[in-house]
Amino acid sequence: MPRRLVLSGGADGPTAIYVASLLAPDLLGAIAVAAYSYMALVPFDPATDNESVDHRSRAQNRDGAAATVSKVEKICFPLVLLILVALLLPSAAPLLGMFCLGNLMRECGVVDRLSDTAQNALINITTIFLGLSVGSKLSADKFLDLNTLGILLLGVVAFCIGTATGVLMAKLMNRLSSSPINPLIGSAGVSAVPMAARVSNKVGLDADPQNFLLMHAMGPNVAGVIGSAVAAGVMISLVGG
Repeated sequence: MPRRLVLSGGADGPTAIYVASLLAPDLLGAIAVAAYSYMALVPFDPATDNESVDHRSRAQNRDGAAATVSKVEKICFPLVLLILVALLLPSAAPLLGMFCLGNLMRECGVVDRLSDTAQNALINITTIFLGLSVGSKLSADKFLDLNTLGILLLGVVAFCIGTATGVLMAKLMNRLSSSPINPLIGSAGVSAVPMAARVSNKVGLDADPQNFLLMHAMGPNVAGVIGSAVAAGVMISLVGG
Protein backbone atom coordinates (compact mmCIF):
# COMPACT_ATOMS: atom_id res chain seq x y z
CA MET A 1 0.00 0.00 0.00
CA PRO A 2 2.77 2.60 0.72
CA ARG A 3 4.08 2.47 -2.84
CA ARG A 4 0.57 3.00 -4.21
CA LEU A 5 0.11 6.04 -1.99
CA VAL A 6 3.50 7.47 -2.96
CA LEU A 7 3.02 6.97 -6.69
CA SER A 8 -0.54 8.24 -6.97
CA GLY A 9 0.35 11.41 -5.05
CA GLY A 10 2.25 12.83 -8.00
CA ALA A 11 -0.36 14.70 -10.04
CA ASP A 12 1.80 14.85 -13.15
CA GLY A 13 1.20 12.42 -16.01
CA PRO A 14 4.68 11.80 -17.48
CA THR A 15 6.32 11.84 -14.06
CA ALA A 16 3.82 9.38 -12.59
CA ILE A 17 4.20 7.05 -15.59
CA TYR A 18 7.99 7.14 -15.37
CA VAL A 19 8.05 6.43 -11.64
CA ALA A 20 5.38 3.73 -11.92
CA SER A 21 7.32 1.96 -14.68
CA LEU A 22 10.29 1.70 -12.30
CA LEU A 23 8.60 1.03 -8.96
CA ALA A 24 5.25 -0.59 -9.76
CA PRO A 25 4.87 -1.74 -13.38
CA ASP A 26 1.79 -3.77 -12.45
CA LEU A 27 0.00 -0.55 -11.42
CA LEU A 28 1.09 1.52 -14.41
CA GLY A 29 -2.32 1.71 -16.10
CA ALA A 30 -4.26 2.69 -13.00
CA ILE A 31 -1.64 5.23 -11.90
CA ALA A 32 -1.59 6.81 -15.38
CA VAL A 33 -5.36 7.23 -15.33
CA ALA A 34 -5.22 8.71 -11.83
CA ALA A 35 -2.41 11.11 -12.77
CA TYR A 36 -4.15 12.39 -15.89
CA SER A 37 -7.49 12.72 -14.09
CA TYR A 38 -6.24 16.02 -12.63
CA MET A 39 -6.72 17.53 -16.10
CA ALA A 40 -10.45 16.87 -15.78
CA LEU A 41 -10.44 18.37 -12.28
CA VAL A 42 -8.81 21.68 -13.26
CA PRO A 43 -12.14 23.24 -14.38
CA PHE A 44 -13.41 22.72 -10.82
CA ASP A 45 -10.69 25.03 -9.53
CA PRO A 46 -12.85 28.19 -9.88
CA ALA A 47 -15.32 26.82 -7.36
CA THR A 48 -12.47 25.97 -4.98
CA ASP A 49 -10.83 29.36 -5.49
CA ASN A 50 -14.08 31.23 -4.94
CA GLU A 51 -14.62 29.40 -1.65
CA SER A 52 -11.06 29.75 -0.33
CA VAL A 53 -10.22 33.26 -1.57
CA ASP A 54 -12.44 36.25 -0.76
CA HIS A 55 -13.55 38.64 -3.51
CA ARG A 56 -11.20 41.41 -2.41
CA SER A 57 -8.18 39.11 -2.67
CA ARG A 58 -9.29 37.71 -6.03
CA ALA A 59 -9.53 41.23 -7.41
CA GLN A 60 -6.07 42.13 -6.16
CA ASN A 61 -3.94 43.29 -9.08
CA ARG A 62 -0.29 42.49 -9.48
CA ASP A 63 1.73 45.69 -9.80
CA GLY A 64 3.46 46.00 -13.15
CA ALA A 65 4.03 43.52 -15.93
CA ALA A 66 5.86 40.25 -15.70
CA ALA A 67 9.64 40.53 -15.39
CA THR A 68 11.63 40.79 -18.62
CA VAL A 69 13.96 37.82 -19.10
CA SER A 70 16.94 38.07 -21.45
CA LYS A 71 17.80 35.41 -24.00
CA VAL A 72 20.98 34.52 -22.12
CA GLU A 73 18.93 33.84 -18.99
CA LYS A 74 16.49 31.68 -20.95
CA ILE A 75 19.37 29.59 -22.31
CA CYS A 76 21.22 29.35 -18.99
CA PHE A 77 18.13 28.33 -16.99
CA PRO A 78 17.74 24.76 -18.39
CA LEU A 79 21.50 24.19 -18.36
CA VAL A 80 21.98 25.28 -14.74
CA LEU A 81 18.85 23.41 -13.63
CA LEU A 82 19.96 20.16 -15.26
CA ILE A 83 23.50 20.40 -13.88
CA LEU A 84 22.23 20.98 -10.33
CA VAL A 85 19.74 18.12 -10.54
CA ALA A 86 22.31 15.76 -12.06
CA LEU A 87 24.75 16.55 -9.22
CA LEU A 88 22.29 16.56 -6.32
CA LEU A 89 19.60 14.09 -7.44
CA PRO A 90 20.75 11.90 -10.38
CA SER A 91 17.59 9.78 -10.33
CA ALA A 92 15.53 12.82 -11.41
CA ALA A 93 17.93 13.76 -14.23
CA PRO A 94 16.09 11.81 -17.00
CA LEU A 95 12.79 13.54 -16.22
CA LEU A 96 14.13 17.07 -15.93
CA GLY A 97 16.60 16.41 -18.76
CA MET A 98 13.76 16.11 -21.27
CA PHE A 99 12.12 19.23 -19.87
CA CYS A 100 15.38 21.16 -20.13
CA LEU A 101 16.13 19.85 -23.62
CA GLY A 102 12.81 21.14 -24.94
CA ASN A 103 13.37 24.56 -23.39
CA LEU A 104 16.93 24.76 -24.70
CA MET A 105 15.87 23.81 -28.23
CA ARG A 106 13.16 26.47 -28.18
CA GLU A 107 15.24 29.30 -26.74
CA CYS A 108 18.63 28.79 -28.40
CA GLY A 109 17.23 29.79 -31.82
CA VAL A 110 19.53 27.57 -33.89
CA VAL A 111 17.41 24.41 -34.20
CA ASP A 112 14.06 25.88 -35.18
CA ARG A 113 13.13 22.87 -37.33
CA LEU A 114 13.80 20.42 -34.50
CA SER A 115 11.97 22.66 -32.04
CA ASP A 116 8.92 22.88 -34.31
CA THR A 117 8.92 19.11 -34.82
CA ALA A 118 9.16 18.46 -31.08
CA GLN A 119 6.28 20.87 -30.33
CA ASN A 120 3.96 19.51 -32.99
CA ALA A 121 4.53 16.27 -34.93
CA LEU A 122 6.70 14.46 -32.39
CA ILE A 123 4.54 15.24 -29.39
CA ASN A 124 1.43 14.06 -31.26
CA ILE A 125 3.09 10.78 -32.27
CA THR A 126 4.37 10.25 -28.75
CA THR A 127 0.91 10.91 -27.30
CA ILE A 128 -0.65 8.29 -29.59
CA PHE A 129 1.89 5.61 -28.68
CA LEU A 130 1.69 6.54 -24.99
CA GLY A 131 -2.09 6.19 -25.02
CA LEU A 132 -1.89 2.82 -26.78
CA SER A 133 0.80 1.45 -24.48
CA VAL A 134 -0.96 2.60 -21.30
CA GLY A 135 -4.30 1.37 -22.63
CA SER A 136 -2.84 -2.08 -23.17
CA LYS A 137 -2.22 -2.24 -19.41
CA LEU A 138 -5.87 -1.56 -18.58
CA SER A 139 -7.33 -5.03 -18.84
CA ALA A 140 -10.63 -5.43 -16.99
CA ASP A 141 -9.35 -7.96 -14.45
CA LYS A 142 -6.56 -5.59 -13.33
CA PHE A 143 -8.34 -2.26 -13.62
CA LEU A 144 -11.80 -2.89 -12.18
CA ASP A 145 -10.85 -3.64 -8.59
CA LEU A 146 -10.67 -1.87 -5.23
CA ASN A 147 -6.94 -1.14 -5.55
CA THR A 148 -7.54 0.89 -8.71
CA LEU A 149 -10.40 2.83 -7.13
CA GLY A 150 -8.13 3.59 -4.17
CA ILE A 151 -5.43 4.93 -6.50
CA LEU A 152 -7.95 7.15 -8.29
CA LEU A 153 -9.20 8.46 -4.95
CA LEU A 154 -5.66 9.21 -3.77
CA GLY A 155 -5.02 11.10 -7.01
CA VAL A 156 -8.06 13.31 -6.41
CA VAL A 157 -7.00 13.93 -2.81
CA ALA A 158 -3.45 14.80 -3.90
CA PHE A 159 -4.77 17.32 -6.45
CA CYS A 160 -7.04 19.00 -3.89
CA ILE A 161 -4.25 19.19 -1.30
CA GLY A 162 -1.85 20.69 -3.85
CA THR A 163 -4.33 23.38 -4.86
CA ALA A 164 -5.35 24.28 -1.31
CA THR A 165 -1.75 24.35 -0.07
CA GLY A 166 -0.77 26.69 -2.91
CA VAL A 167 -3.53 29.13 -1.99
CA LEU A 168 -2.59 29.04 1.70
CA MET A 169 1.10 29.57 0.94
CA ALA A 170 0.26 32.53 -1.33
CA LYS A 171 -1.83 34.04 1.48
CA LEU A 172 1.10 33.63 3.87
CA MET A 173 3.50 35.25 1.39
CA ASN A 174 1.01 38.08 0.91
CA ARG A 175 1.15 38.83 4.64
CA LEU A 176 4.94 38.68 4.78
CA SER A 177 5.68 40.51 1.53
CA SER A 178 5.67 44.27 1.07
CA SER A 179 4.20 43.96 -2.44
CA PRO A 180 0.71 42.48 -2.94
CA ILE A 181 0.45 38.84 -4.03
CA ASN A 182 -2.85 37.54 -5.32
CA PRO A 183 -3.62 34.20 -3.60
CA LEU A 184 -5.04 32.86 -6.88
CA ILE A 185 -1.49 32.54 -8.18
CA GLY A 186 -0.84 29.87 -5.56
CA SER A 187 -3.61 27.64 -6.92
CA ALA A 188 -1.60 27.31 -10.15
CA GLY A 189 1.15 25.46 -8.31
CA VAL A 190 -0.04 22.05 -9.56
CA SER A 191 1.48 20.38 -12.61
CA ALA A 192 -1.42 21.04 -15.00
CA VAL A 193 0.44 23.32 -17.45
CA PRO A 194 -0.92 25.72 -18.58
CA MET A 195 -4.50 24.92 -17.60
CA ALA A 196 -4.08 25.74 -13.91
CA ALA A 197 -2.57 29.14 -14.74
CA ARG A 198 -5.43 29.86 -17.15
CA VAL A 199 -7.99 29.03 -14.47
CA SER A 200 -6.28 31.38 -11.99
CA ASN A 201 -6.29 34.10 -14.64
CA LYS A 202 -9.97 33.52 -15.42
CA VAL A 203 -11.03 33.74 -11.78
CA GLY A 204 -9.01 36.94 -11.40
CA LEU A 205 -10.64 38.44 -14.50
CA ASP A 206 -14.10 37.55 -13.21
CA ALA A 207 -13.36 39.54 -10.05
CA ASP A 208 -11.74 42.45 -11.90
CA PRO A 209 -11.64 42.75 -15.73
CA GLN A 210 -8.26 44.49 -15.46
CA ASN A 211 -6.68 41.76 -13.34
CA PHE A 212 -4.36 39.79 -15.66
CA LEU A 213 -2.64 37.01 -13.71
CA LEU A 214 -1.68 34.57 -16.47
CA MET A 215 2.05 35.31 -16.73
CA HIS A 216 2.39 35.60 -12.95
CA ALA A 217 0.57 32.28 -12.47
CA MET A 218 2.81 30.51 -14.99
CA GLY A 219 5.72 30.83 -12.53
CA PRO A 220 4.30 28.50 -9.85
CA ASN A 221 2.73 26.40 -12.60
CA VAL A 222 6.12 25.54 -14.12
CA ALA A 223 7.61 25.27 -10.63
CA GLY A 224 5.01 22.58 -9.93
CA VAL A 225 6.32 20.54 -12.86
CA ILE A 226 9.92 20.90 -11.69
CA GLY A 227 8.96 20.13 -8.11
CA SER A 228 7.06 16.98 -9.07
CA ALA A 229 10.05 15.73 -11.07
CA VAL A 230 12.38 16.36 -8.13
CA ALA A 231 9.91 14.61 -5.80
CA ALA A 232 9.85 11.68 -8.22
CA GLY A 233 13.64 11.46 -8.03
CA VAL A 234 13.46 11.35 -4.25
CA MET A 235 10.82 8.60 -4.41
CA ILE A 236 12.95 6.53 -6.77
CA SER A 237 15.98 6.95 -4.49
CA LEU A 238 14.12 6.06 -1.29
CA VAL A 239 11.40 3.61 -2.33
CA GLY A 240 13.38 2.03 -5.16
CA GLY A 241 16.30 1.34 -2.87
